[in-house]
Amino acid sequence: MISLFDISLQLNGFPIKKAKAELNEIVNLSEKDYAIFLQNKKKEIVDFHLKNNSFYQELVGNTTDWKWEDLPILNKQNLQKPLEERLSKGYTLKNVYLNKTSGSSGTPFVFAKDKYSHALTWASNIMRFGWFDIDFNHSYQARFYGIPMDFIGYHKERFKDFLSGRFRFPVFDLSDEVLEKFLRKFKTKKFDYLNGYTSSIVLFAKYLGKKNIVLKEICPTLKACFVTSEMLFESDKKLLEKQFGIPIINEYGASELDLIAFENTKGEWQINAETLFVEILDDDNNVLPYGEEGKIVITSLFNKANPFIRYDIGDIGILDEKSTLQKPILKKLIGRTNDVAILPSGKKSPGLTFYYVTKSIIEDDGNVKEFIIKQTKLDSFEIEYVSENELDSYQIQKIKEAIALYLEPNLNFTFTRKTVLERTNRGKLKQFKSYL
Repeated sequence: MISLFDISLQLNGFPIKKAKAELNEIVNLSEKDYAIFLQNKKKEIVDFHLKNNSFYQELVGNTTDWKWEDLPILNKQNLQKPLEERLSKGYTLKNVYLNKTSGSSGTPFVFAKDKYSHALTWASNIMRFGWFDIDFNHSYQARFYGIPMDFIGYHKERFKDFLSGRFRFPVFDLSDEVLEKFLRKFKTKKFDYLNGYTSSIVLFAKYLGKKNIVLKEICPTLKACFVTSEMLFESDKKLLEKQFGIPIINEYGASELDLIAFENTKGEWQINAETLFVEILDDDNNVLPYGEEGKIVITSLFNKANPFIRYDIGDIGILDEKSTLQKPILKKLIGRTNDVAILPSGKKSPGLTFYYVTKSIIEDDGNVKEFIIKQTKLDSFEIEYVSENELDSYQIQKIKEAIALYLEPNLNFTFTRKTVLERTNRGKLKQFKSYL
């Protein structure tokens, strides 16, 4: 079988062969050589952005004589300005990989990666999935994700799924009738693995539990299940293991960076130290020793198009005491949990659905800074948002149409513009909250 996946990356200008070769070299460095590699990479990426990125120069101040611990901590708010103001010299909207963050933290923005750094992201994904005998070129994926609902977006995504060897189960409606259809697909298709949003996969497992079905028994080709984007609680993990009958692998990533941590075959949450440098800092931005809880701050070692240097991702975590520079282990991740919305029709929809709605509306002008969605009644929601200008009736109409499309019609929304939004005591913005 031809390696469709690699070929499609290569055709889109992502040099995957070169990226795989470099990643392989990094993985095989001795501990001493790795420390030198990391030192050099950190220096190289900061020097590059100080020289070529006016956005980063402004943040740091005009200096060539910098110390790592004095570099500013970047946050999502810093990045909420039009992308063109944040691109490095030599990079344009035409020659980079472009995407938006889902806004699951409540602070959406558009970002860019240079094509080589995006190829490295894929090389790293390929390597990690390979630990579990999953090969993107040949393994068939059951994908529990959202999908754009507009005609062009929908078909483009379905075509990408076809090229990438995956079948998508859209997660906007997870009522029992829909889950029954999902189940029928597992009886007829030879899936190698599941991948997708934690909350949706957990709802599917609960449905299997009600019917007393173990997924591996009706789909014997399954090897593993990878959950992402939301917290996996211990109780949910046990439920998944029981109802699926396969290993459950927890991953933690951010679209603007990379896979950040990925459970290895020993059950440790191994941090990606090949393309990222992860620090745990206290409230005064001092580095904390292994074993202590603090904010997770990440540097992308390769992305030249956009600086992600000492970037506060908005999560709290602890690195294990047994971590080393070359093999840091994430002991605990705190933050990132999601509710499920229950709608008048009985449809259940993960909180993530709303990010798809808002993501399809929010533009690259940096107007909407943050938003949260509260479900107050079965058919009523409040959207609170912080923005430079109030949403106009056209934008509100667009949001309502998107909601009718992704969720269901006849829901009531009120929009309230605020100067600040309430946060959890950890400073985390709880993106969706149901008061039912």
